[in-house]
Amino acid sequence: MSESLLEIGKIVRPHGLKGELEVWLSTNRTERLTPGSVVHISSGQLIVESSSSFKNRWLVRFKGITTRDQAEALKGVVIFAPKIEDESSLWVHDLIGSQVKDLSGSIIGIVKSVEANPASDLLVLEDDILIPLVFVKDQREKMITVDLPAGLLD
Repeated sequence: MSESLLEIGKIVRPHGLKGELEVWLSTNRTERLTPGSVVHISSGQLIVESSSSFKNRWLVRFKGITTRDQAEALKGVVIFAPKIEDESSLWVHDLIGSQVKDLSGSIIGIVKSVEANPASDLLVLEDDILIPLVFVKDQREKMITVDLPAGLLD
């Protein structure tokens, strides 16, 4: 898989008899599944014919997948897509490995992961410090500036 592609979700299982699939998105960018969109899998690419929201997933019909057997063969397959250029968004792949500093310039740590959380996703630093993304003020070139309330790191 190309390094320029990002993991965006996973095909969960077939839905019905005519090739429709349940897809779980790991991104909030639902435009990834608009008709005509191209997603990539390890064996090539798929073109979205139609999609609709379904519970916490999506029902997706891909061009050329017309039978349950074809859909069954895609069960569990991870889907990828190119990065979307959007300067107003924070991207997990850009945050990992970034140094975190407070407004005074003091280094707090390095981001090892981002954890989903209902109130606000969390930066998880190498020493397991958790910082809610709502406190991120700036992010550029592997440097994240945060404005933390007093006592958050105590």
